[in-house]
Amino acid sequence: MENIATIGLDIAKNVFQVHGADKDGAPLLDRKLSRAEVLGFFERLPRCVVALEACGTAHYWARCISELGHEVRLIHATYVKPFVKRGKTDALDAQAIAEAATQKTMRFVPIKSVDQQAATMIFGARSLFVRQRAQATNALRGHLSELGFTTNTGLASFKSLAAAVRGTDGTQLPKIARDALEEIVLQIERLSERIEKLDREIVERADRDEDMRRLMTIPGIGPRIAAAVKAIVPDPSEYKTARHFAAWIGLTPKSHSSGGKILLGHISKMGNRELRSLLYLAGATVLGTVKDDSGMVRWSKRLKARRPFKVAAVAVANKLARIIWAILVKGGVYVRVKTASNSGVAAGEVQGLA
Repeated sequence: MENIATIGLDIAKNVFQVHGADKDGAPLLDRKLSRAEVLGFFERLPRCVVALEACGTAHYWARCISELGHEVRLIHATYVKPFVKRGKTDALDAQAIAEAATQKTMRFVPIKSVDQQAATMIFGARSLFVRQRAQATNALRGHLSELGFTTNTGLASFKSLAAAVRGTDGTQLPKIARDALEEIVLQIERLSERIEKLDREIVERADRDEDMRRLMTIPGIGPRIAAAVKAIVPDPSEYKTARHFAAWIGLTPKSHSSGGKILLGHISKMGNRELRSLLYLAGATVLGTVKDDSGMVRWSKRLKARRPFKVAAVAVANKLARIIWAILVKGGVYVRVKTASNSGVAAGEVQGLA
C-alpha cells in the first residue's frame, strides 16, 4: 500500500473497482469496493494520484477524494478506451484508467464545484420542459389533424390549436375529444409557465454576475448563453488558446490528414451539446437579426453572402466562442466604439477588448 503511486478507480452505483500501481506502472492492487467502503479506503491510503473516468457522478467522487488529500484526475472516456486490453471488465477498465492517467500528454477534465454543477441543472430542467412541450404540441396537432383541423408546425401555431380545442374559433369537436385535448392544452400552458420561470431565474443570475454581464456585450450573446458558459465551463484558463476552447465545444472541423495532405471534415460535435447548440443559435441570430456595424458582424454578413446559411452560422459560432474565451481569460468587454460621420452621429462601431 505504501508504494502505490497511481490508483485507477472505475466507479459505478454500488460496486467500485480499484487498480493500484507503483511509480513504474507495475500493478500492486486489484480489488472491489462497495459504495460504503470507498471513502474509508482512500482515507487509509497514502497520498497518491487517483484517476477516474469523467461521467455523471465523477465530479462528486473527485471532490470527496480530493478532500482526503489525494490528487484527483478526471479523464474523458474517449482517452481511456485505447488503453483497455482485449475484452471488457471492471478490472480492465480500472487498469486502463490508471495507465491513461500517467501519460505525459494526457488532457484532464476540470473538476466542477457543487455550485457549478447546480447551475447546470437549471439548463437540464429547461431542456426537459422544452422537449415535453414539443412532444405535447405535436401530439395535439396530430389529434386535431385526424378531425380535419391542420396548422403549420412549430410552437407559433399553438394559439390556433388551443382555440380549435376550446371552440373559440368556431371549430366544432366531439365533447370526448374536446375534454381529452383540453388536458393536453393545459399541460402545454403549464410547461410554458415553467420555462418562463426558469428563463427569469437565468436573467436574474446574469444581472448579478459580473462575468455574465461582460459576456452579454458580445453581439448575439444573451443571458441564457452567458449563464450556460459560466455554469458549463469551470475554468476557461485551462484552455491554452481560444481555438482550444472552440475545439472543446466541438465547433472546429475534424482533421483527417496524412502524408502531408490536409483534409478537414465536418465539425467534431464533441464537448457539451447544450452550449454548442446555444452558440449555433447565437451565430444564426448574428447573421439574421443583428444590424450593427461592428467588425465581427460585417465579417459575418460577408460570409453569409458566399456560404450556405448553416455553414456560416457554425463559423460565426466558432468566432463567438473565441471571443468568449478572450473576455473570460484576458478580461474586459466587447467594445463598440462610435466614430464620427458626416451627419454628426456615429453609425460605425469597432470591436475590441478593453
